[in-house]
Amino acid sequence: MDFGNMIGESFEYAKEGLVGKWMKWILLLIATILLTLPLMGYTLRILRGEKPSPEVENWGTLFIDGIKYLIIGIIYAIPLFIIAFLTLAPLVMEAVAAGGNPAAVNSIAMGAVGTFLLGLVIFIIAAIIIGLFANIGIVRFARTGSMGEAFNFGAILTTIAKIGWVNYIIALIIMGIIFGVVEMICALIPMVGTLILFIIIPFLTMFQARYLCRIYDSAGPA
Repeated sequence: MDFGNMIGESFEYAKEGLVGKWMKWILLLIATILLTLPLMGYTLRILRGEKPSPEVENWGTLFIDGIKYLIIGIIYAIPLFIIAFLTLAPLVMEAVAAGGNPAAVNSIAMGAVGTFLLGLVIFIIAAIIIGLFANIGIVRFARTGSMGEAFNFGAILTTIAKIGWVNYIIALIIMGIIFGVVEMICALIPMVGTLILFIIIPFLTMFQARYLCRIYDSAGPA
């Protein structure tokens, strides 16, 4: 897998799609403001492999596709919600039961650290595993139009195997590093960093979607 080529091609895809086409950029910012649902729907169009980048149109379809995307994301996140609940709920219940007893509260606090750390480790591991499946699952949904295909774990595993687990994980780590660096730079800019990050959301979204598209297509024909 040529990671450099994937990054460069994805960057050029976003650049050609947005730079100089300011109305398109503005429309995608509007799509972001509208609960990001139209932006999510637009992302699916890129994940289908459309090249050059599609125009921002058919807002009704973008909203509907965005809602489907959101539902898929929520379903994938359910195990994380459960882990968080199982980690925090007992601690909250014990704290309430302890009332204002300082000794009991201190005892709970000491036990809470270990419980929280264990829950956090489990949460992170689960989030990583779910993310590996979800990324391929959402592309499958984009390509097939079937929400069920987003959870076709057999097909998802086959696709990842064709990509190569090591290549796939490295590709996602690289994407994470790129986004982390961009966010860190924006965070270091006083006053306007958050505004800059918001303004470049369309570019980052287009880059990410194209990058995921390239990862998926590296598996070859389905």
